Amino acid sequence: MKKFSVYFILTFITLFSNAQTNYVSDVWVSDLDNGKYKNPVLYADYSDPDVCRVGDDYYMTASSFNCVPGLPILHSKDMINWRIIGYAINKLTPIDVFSKVIHGGGVWAPSIRYHKGEFYIFYGDPDQGIFMTKSKDPAGEWEPLTLVKEGKGLIDACPLFDDDGKVYLAHAYAGSRAGIKSLLAVTALSADGKKAVGESRIVYDGHDLDPTIEGPKFYKRNGYYYIFAPAGGVATGWQLAMRSKDIFGPYERKIVMEQGNTSVNGPHQGAWVDTENGEDWFFHFQDVGTVGRVMHLQPMVWKNDWPVIGIDADGDGCGNPVLEFRKPDIKGNRPIETPIESDEFSANTLGLQWQWHANPQSWWYFTNKEKGVLSLYSVPIPDNYKNLWDVPNLLLQKFPAPDFTTSVKLTLTPDSRFVGERTGLLIMGMDYSLLSFERTDEGFLLSHNECLNAEKGTEEKINESVSLKQATVYLKVRVANGNTCLFSYSTDGRQYKNIGKTFKAKEGKWIGAKVGVFCTRSFPKNDGGRVDVDWFRIVKNM
Repeated sequence: MKKFSVYFILTFITLFSNAQTNYVSDVWVSDLDNGKYKNPVLYADYSDPDVCRVGDDYYMTASSFNCVPGLPILHSKDMINWRIIGYAINKLTPIDVFSKVIHGGGVWAPSIRYHKGEFYIFYGDPDQGIFMTKSKDPAGEWEPLTLVKEGKGLIDACPLFDDDGKVYLAHAYAGSRAGIKSLLAVTALSADGKKAVGESRIVYDGHDLDPTIEGPKFYKRNGYYYIFAPAGGVATGWQLAMRSKDIFGPYERKIVMEQGNTSVNGPHQGAWVDTENGEDWFFHFQDVGTVGRVMHLQPMVWKNDWPVIGIDADGDGCGNPVLEFRKPDIKGNRPIETPIESDEFSANTLGLQWQWHANPQSWWYFTNKEKGVLSLYSVPIPDNYKNLWDVPNLLLQKFPAPDFTTSVKLTLTPDSRFVGERTGLLIMGMDYSLLSFERTDEGFLLSHNECLNAEKGTEEKINESVSLKQATVYLKVRVANGNTCLFSYSTDGRQYKNIGKTFKAKEGKWIGAKVGVFCTRSFPKNDGGRVDVDWFRIVKNM
């Protein structure tokens, strides 16, 4: 009965998902619609991806760090076309700690597994320890987080449910918190996976051959325990595989994928996935700078009980990544689909592409389906904030490609008693830039502002301003080559004028640059105004 129930739930999820209209990006599509795909599969910051298969369904999660909601859940039928179906975390814990922006904190390198009718996600928070959540419905509610193993610097956790019913966990160490790195460890877990049993045991020391080894993924095949792990650094490293007949080692090691002569730098950290008909594939990321860490898919084969990832042209057992390849051999034709980007705000919930920079308050926004607008209420900024770097109510989404144009229609309704409320279109990172729209004593003011080295507390600089007589404005930013941004505005939505100067976007702390909107006020009174966002659109550059 239990097996039937789980099958029914997953079938319903799949049918409901397929019944929805497929969103197809205007700026990046991996599926070439000719039996092939191009990498990256997702040209967006889904760093440290992990994927599991259940039947003919594939589910993915990725690092989300301080962004909320966290632990995105994506679904695919062919590993090429993906849809965001939800998040496993609505708020980070402790709630009060993450009500402030903890740049680079939160969710590091999660793993997703399916075991006995339930989905499990484990991840490391470098300041607290290893957490776990689980659910029978990956698109639904996930259980409250359980602290599996407490300790600073414990990161990149992945479980293994062994054949004899025992449960183990592999993890790494963050040098910035633990005081040591380049080590991998394994610990036993309780049968329900909710508690570490005993101390972790070091199973591999990468200091000599594989510095900065981290991100372990745990598997078992043909009597061998395997740990797949990246080494050598995010932008410059290689993919390692290790195997042992004993779960605690010793482990043999082998480099199974590296950049070679390709343009794919640092190809590593991800997931081995097989198909129903026995094909093997591997997901990994590539650090492309401003856009972040984008997701690739590589063919994989087994030779002499070692994985070979990518194309091994010289036969040495170490593959190189592909930029174009045939699609996985999957039953049936799957429609082209990509994660959603544009938003007309015609639903009564916030779109799944959106994340806050910290735990949100429920009153920050109102999705007014009847009016077809998103209302953002102005949130007070503390007096000691010199810029937007530590402002939590930034509503942002990932860069979806290296080249795209974002436009938004805003109507500002400020509190008539005060000045100091503003909204705008924002490109956010360690350097950021925006079109700032606010009411002053003289009326409405639109400015192109930028802030370099925002994380060091520098103040925003105004590059150009223009006075406007109306509360509604159309704002636009054109992004090219992954980081070159040019802003413009319009008063009628048809004729746009450039404003300010060209801005070079920069990534955030462990995340790619983001684009979005906000609404803040400088006065800490007991009420304020709002901005109504009519639409937010991402299209290809013209």
